[in-house]
Amino acid sequence: MTIDEKIQAAYHALTAGRPGVSDGQLTISNICLEAGISRASFYRSPLAATIRRDLADPGTTKRPEADQLRAKVRELTAADKQLRSEHAAEIRNLRATVRAYANQIQILALRAGQLEDDNKRLTARLQHSGDNVTPLNRALRNDSLP
Repeated sequence: MTIDEKIQAAYHALTAGRPGVSDGQLTISNICLEAGISRASFYRSPLAATIRRDLADPGTTKRPEADQLRAKVRELTAADKQLRSEHAAEIRNLRATVRAYANQIQILALRAGQLEDDNKRLTARLQHSGDNVTPLNRALRNDSLP
């Protein structure tokens, strides 16, 4: 078997997804490994230019399923990383919002407590004022409101 035949057989084996001794990726190194030749022998072959052109343009070469799956894994890994990053940012924003709301609730609770204390103090003053203060007739006041 000639070197060109070995290269051709190795190339077809890799594109068919049937590697013999390599990891199955469609690369020049793996073609040489599958053919049992050196890279120098590969580059001296007239097939080298055609194969290199095919490898440079992934759309024209039928890739083994393993290469397609590796590409899909890389794509999905990148998408997963992006989603995790977005999720983490959303969690950070939500935690900041919760902290802001908790601070506002605490401020409002303190203010409500102050208003209750003021109301109790004023009610006590009103009850101890004697004849100095005349309470308004609440029934009249409520009826006059729209």
